[in-house]
Amino acid sequence: MMVTNEQRLASQKSSRRLPSSRARWREVKKFLLALAYPSPSLLIFLAFVFIPLIRSFILSTQLTDPIGRPVAFVGLTQYQRLLQSPQFLNSLQRTLLFVLYTVPTTLVIALGLALLGNLRLRRISIFRMIFSLTIAVSAATASLIFLYLFHPALGMLNYLLGLLGIPSVGWLTDVRTALPSVALVTVWLQLGLNTVILLAGMQGIPEELYESAMIDGASGPARFRHITLPLLSPTIFFLLVVDLLAAFQAFTQFHVLTKGGPINSTNVLVFSIYREFYFNGQYSYAAAQSIVLFFIMLVVTIIQFGVIERRVVYE
Repeated sequence: MMVTNEQRLASQKSSRRLPSSRARWREVKKFLLALAYPSPSLLIFLAFVFIPLIRSFILSTQLTDPIGRPVAFVGLTQYQRLLQSPQFLNSLQRTLLFVLYTVPTTLVIALGLALLGNLRLRRISIFRMIFSLTIAVSAATASLIFLYLFHPALGMLNYLLGLLGIPSVGWLTDVRTALPSVALVTVWLQLGLNTVILLAGMQGIPEELYESAMIDGASGPARFRHITLPLLSPTIFFLLVVDLLAAFQAFTQFHVLTKGGPINSTNVLVFSIYREFYFNGQYSYAAAQSIVLFFIMLVVTIIQFGVIERRVVYE
């Protein structure tokens, strides 16, 4: 039985298609299998992040009755109300100032403590343990501790100022000092984790680089500038992202220490959302504020990864 050339070509093509189709099916099965591993996390994010975000946006476009049920669609009216509200603009300003007070201060002090903790001295492990103790302290506990330290009559801080002949400071009762005081609590609270992470990054830098620089005659500041900072930049960038997001979402300190006062000087966006939702019954207005806060954090994160990350040295 003779086999024509056309039949040979057809059989060759079919034999080529079979392995390729099997390979594609294997790739699909690998993808589905890989997708099964992060699926629990994706479901959690879907249930507690994405669905609430969508529902918050829908709620911000509607009017609600006293118990929070939507009754009328109003579009972007709540967002126009936000832009015309002095209270919202004040909350936005307070939030940006709080971020400015806490994030750079925390990173700079943590970097200095990490440099001290990286020294090869006797009993240095005791020093490392002391500055890392704040990791085990919750925001509520830290706020209560500082609430007593800041007390205008019984607080330790004003007592020490009195010994030095300095007048007492209204840490939480003065409009000028309330926000910096809450920022001080936040810096103290985040300092331990930042220092530990920076110290771990420093200890991952090869000693040979420092030895070569010392042989070449590089001074301590030069070694820090040209070796430590570049190789520590991924760690600093990570902490910058984490600290910024944490500062934008800070709530417990304000709730325990000032409750937004005095005269709204510490009424940051998160606390404003809480107060409008739970006390004033402005459900759609609070939802609009939360959406604005989300987009602010999104834009800040995009800028960080699009601009600042270019200066990060990963090798």
